[in-house]
Amino acid sequence: MLLAATAASVSFGAADMSLATAWSAVFGFNPDISEHQVIRALRLPRTLAGIVVGASLAVCGAVMQGTTRNPLADSGLMGISSGAACGIAVSLALVPGGPYLTQMMFSCIGAALATSLTYLFASAGGRGMTPQRLVLAGLSISMLFGALTSAIAIKYRIGKAMIHWTSGSTASISWIELAVAMPLFVIGIGTALAISRSVTLLSMGDDVASGLGLQARRIRLIATLAVLLLTGLAVVIVGPIGFVGLIIPHLVRFLIGADYRYIIPMSALYGAGFLVLADLFGRLYNRPHETPLGIIFAVIGVPCFLYIARKIRREMQ
Repeated sequence: MLLAATAASVSFGAADMSLATAWSAVFGFNPDISEHQVIRALRLPRTLAGIVVGASLAVCGAVMQGTTRNPLADSGLMGISSGAACGIAVSLALVPGGPYLTQMMFSCIGAALATSLTYLFASAGGRGMTPQRLVLAGLSISMLFGALTSAIAIKYRIGKAMIHWTSGSTASISWIELAVAMPLFVIGIGTALAISRSVTLLSMGDDVASGLGLQARRIRLIATLAVLLLTGLAVVIVGPIGFVGLIIPHLVRFLIGADYRYIIPMSALYGAGFLVLADLFGRLYNRPHETPLGIIFAVIGVPCFLYIARKIRREMQ
């Protein structure tokens, strides 16, 4: 599916050209041909960006759902993506024209702050943290950081610059930005894969994990750092897109079971293919105009969220 989605993303788009022309640009690039320029400068980097972002968000969802034992865990629903977007707004306001790595650093800091506040509010009170309280806290934090992002955009007049991140698009990604993001992507995915066995044990409960000698707090810290890194770079590249990390891990668990040694790598593959297909649909649905990824995933994700939430409520009764 991922290979087919990648091939389709390179072959089709807003500009009309034959398949032979599109693929000759991949294997025999000629800078004097405008169609080749379109493929090399636009379609190839945005396809790779879709793969990176889709894999990152899906792996984030899988890791979060496994370590928190919360089937509704997702970087968008828990406010992490909104925190990262707010960090980017602060970066554009304080360091205008700064390097891409600076934006990524601010994005990760904002994601870390949002995560801390979400867990703090979800665990407040005597009843402890539950999946429902965690989602409600995440939605509240998401609204808070969304308001802060709007306020910063108005105050520092960076509204136009923020449109790229708030709508969700891979259209303006460049090879230089991808070169900065790729090492962080490899580190984040590698970390998630390295702790996949431990995530499986945590998904069985802290008592089981501790009985098998697992240091649960240490694994959760490592998992959180991987999630923050992957969410931060995903938001910098595309924007605060939700529901990818919610839908894909549930689909993968339905197909292959509950072992996170397989769920995490398969979530990366399915997430990458899913986002590349969604980006292609956004380009072709209303050509030459594009439908933002945020709208596409909202249409798909909201019914899935309601279905999963209803399923959890039935299981708890």
